[in-house]
Amino acid sequence: MKKLLLLALIAQPMLSHADENLFGYVKGAEPMPNGAREIKQVITSRQDKGAGYYNGMNYNTEFEAGITDRFTATAAVNLQGMNTKDIRIDAYIPQDEKYSLKFSGVEGSVKYNFLSAAANPIGISSYSSINIGVLDAHSGLDKNTYSFEQFLLLQKYMMDGQLVWAGNVGIEATHATRKDVANLPAGFEWPVHPEMEIAIQLATGLSYRVAPNWYVGAETVYSSEFETEVGQERWSVFAGPSVHFGDEKWWVTATWLPQIRGGKSTFPEQDDKNLQLIERTKNEYRLKVGFNF
Repeated sequence: MKKLLLLALIAQPMLSHADENLFGYVKGAEPMPNGAREIKQVITSRQDKGAGYYNGMNYNTEFEAGITDRFTATAAVNLQGMNTKDIRIDAYIPQDEKYSLKFSGVEGSVKYNFLSAAANPIGISSYSSINIGVLDAHSGLDKNTYSFEQFLLLQKYMMDGQLVWAGNVGIEATHATRKDVANLPAGFEWPVHPEMEIAIQLATGLSYRVAPNWYVGAETVYSSEFETEVGQERWSVFAGPSVHFGDEKWWVTATWLPQIRGGKSTFPEQDDKNLQLIERTKNEYRLKVGFNF
């Protein structure tokens, strides 16, 4: 009886963080409890391509529900803002573009938990998502995309839940078709035929509880992208700090993720040839706010 009571006391702070986002980019393995509901707003700012001016804003509004104690489902609406000036990248950015907010797509995802991190040495879940997009994330112009993601999510509690580790490994497949753009510069490359791309992503993070409800951590994301016609197109590594506050009914997470290194492809005007700035930026900033009910 004493052992069961001790186990319950240890597990309680861990269970309180079920699917609470300690990180901005790394996904946790814990699902939402059966019957739990959450509204989450994610705001991401992608800044600086090493030439001209670039700021891409992404707004993701999610509704998440615990269908069972192991199975969680999410539906989301995506919006986008864009401000780019004096940047021209063949096949990616043909012109200046500026708008504050446009509908950019919808997505749905499911998470199934095989092992709970609170009750086992390590938590294991699968994560699947489908994304349908109507705007290009790089240029801000019209582009039809259909993406599918499949991830393995790992999570481990240490020091009685004071230290949390999470790791992700996954693959994303995307089918995309750009729309025609009028008055392109002579010789500018802007393919409008369907393209297929596959990306492999590895991500990991550590988060430490520094005070009641407060966590400070760090996370890193590696991404490598392949296109059917040319093989590996580019790769990048991002790493940076995260801060999380979680209350009983709401939580907030802030992350700064600068690009540490990248390569395989560059464009002539970028100022740092050791970074991948065609599809990525030098810095990403993310704010996530969730409300439980």
